[in-house]
Amino acid sequence: MINRPVLNAYHRLITSNPNLYHISKRFKSKNDKSKRCSFQLQDNTNVVTTASGAPISNKTASISVGMRGPLLLEDVQLVEDLAHLARERIPERVVHAKGGGAFGYFEVTDGDITKYCCAKLFDTVGKKTKVAARFSTTGGEAGSADTIRDPRGFAVKFYTEDGNLDLVGNNTPVFFAVKFYTEDGNLDLVGNNTPVFFIRDPIFFPNLVHSVKRNPATHLPDADMFWDFMSLRSESTHQIFILFGERGIPDGFRHMNGYGGHTYKLVNQHGECVYCKFHLLTEQGIQCLDPEEATCIAGKAPDYSIADLYEAIADGNFPKWTVYIQVMTFEQAEQHPENPFDLTKVWSHKAFPMIKIGYFVLNKNPKNYFAEVEQLGFSPAHLVPGIMPSPDRMLAGRIFSYGDAQRYRLGKNYQQLPVNCPLRVKNYHRDGAMVYNNQVDGPNYYPNCPLRVKNYHRDGAMVYNNQVDGPNYYPNSTNGPAALKANKKLEPPFNVAGDVSRFDSGDDDNFTQARILYQNIFDEDQQEKFVVNVAGSLGNIFDEDQQEKFVVNVAGSLGEVKSSIIQRRALDNFAKVDSNLEKRISDYLQNKK
Repeated sequence: MINRPVLNAYHRLITSNPNLYHISKRFKSKNDKSKRCSFQLQDNTNVVTTASGAPISNKTASISVGMRGPLLLEDVQLVEDLAHLARERIPERVVHAKGGGAFGYFEVTDGDITKYCCAKLFDTVGKKTKVAARFSTTGGEAGSADTIRDPRGFAVKFYTEDGNLDLVGNNTPVFFAVKFYTEDGNLDLVGNNTPVFFIRDPIFFPNLVHSVKRNPATHLPDADMFWDFMSLRSESTHQIFILFGERGIPDGFRHMNGYGGHTYKLVNQHGECVYCKFHLLTEQGIQCLDPEEATCIAGKAPDYSIADLYEAIADGNFPKWTVYIQVMTFEQAEQHPENPFDLTKVWSHKAFPMIKIGYFVLNKNPKNYFAEVEQLGFSPAHLVPGIMPSPDRMLAGRIFSYGDAQRYRLGKNYQQLPVNCPLRVKNYHRDGAMVYNNQVDGPNYYPNCPLRVKNYHRDGAMVYNNQVDGPNYYPNSTNGPAALKANKKLEPPFNVAGDVSRFDSGDDDNFTQARILYQNIFDEDQQEKFVVNVAGSLGNIFDEDQQEKFVVNVAGSLGEVKSSIIQRRALDNFAKVDSNLEKRISDYLQNKK
């Protein structure tokens, strides 16, 4: 029960100095038996304080015994500052540590997608959904250069009414992520700047990551490790051709495409399903860096790509990507000559044409990088009604791995951080370290915490919203959140049958699509550059010009490899794509010696 005389005295005391604080109080209605009250302090001064809010009189000296005497442990300010410094850093991302991000919106421009998908963010032409995007390299640490030859991450988070939707993809070696804040929750589209990946089975993912990181003995980048793994797993061939091709080093994040990569399942309002791939194509035009130019920039401006994105938005030059989907029916999937869920392969654009659905624009820079970009957490598990996983094996692995990585890096309750919060959440999760409760008054800023959160999650590290006095178990008799039975049709049943075993898909067709890329798409110059790039790495696409560049890039990479056995194995894989390509790379390697 509130002691009103004490409360009134406290109110008079704290408002007696208008130059220090302004306080506003709000009491619950008489019908509210809890009689809770809340105070909102507004700082009208520029006085530095301790973490507990006490004003500090001197910020330039520790408390000591005389000018030359020892310091005192009672110096709370000193102890607090030192303790906080030791805890400021959190674990960096195990991959995609180096990156930049921004905020904006997605707008629906074409209504064809409603035939395939009932997700609310797509339901009306002209509808806008807030998004967050993050772009990154893959293998380097947070302090590494962002102009190296490496896949780029590309992730987008949609903040929707039905939950956050994360589309997590690639530009290929570069990782891109965009978060869509939608009516149905946050949708994360997590991908790369390439439409394919190095592996098709997630059991190899930890080993792939280790092969592109530093040598555990020398703590140096190691071309032998990279080519040893890639040459032993020939399903990486298609991605290798893209990575060492002309688009292997994008000119910043604005001038590259993004690809969801994975195959998803779309469900329409009638419960009918199709398979789908997402594509995000840059409106700024594809621009890439020459390897020598990229190396020079890495030494002079290692944050080149991050700075380019930030400065473009600050100058009002807002980057834009058009969003397309490819659609494949279940019947087409059954008859498809290749596994449609294989992340090392693409779908034919002729057989499965691109369907435009809208675009997204980034028009707002983060106010604080750590709070809004470093703490931005994506996961392909963040889907919304109307979008479901497919039998894609890599997607299944990432659905667990990404969320688990965020729980380790940011804390169990990372989705309660303002930048990750959906518009509404109702579950039974409660408590844990770092619990915040801000659902009494809705937030008045963006990005923000949930407007409505109802579930049965409680406790755990980094809890931002512990859902006040709601029940933390289900079922219950206290009017807690319950399942939305109307959405059952959006999760139609499907049949699964077959033998359970460990099926190694490593000897699937790993060369046909790479052969088409090299012989039919790369021009001669792109082929040559590819050879040089690979040869340089082993000792580094595709009309003739592209073929030449590919040759140069590959040869440059292979030239860094010390083991002749690994070199030979990699050359044998290239011979399976094109015998002349193997000869060109081999000749280039010999000429370098």
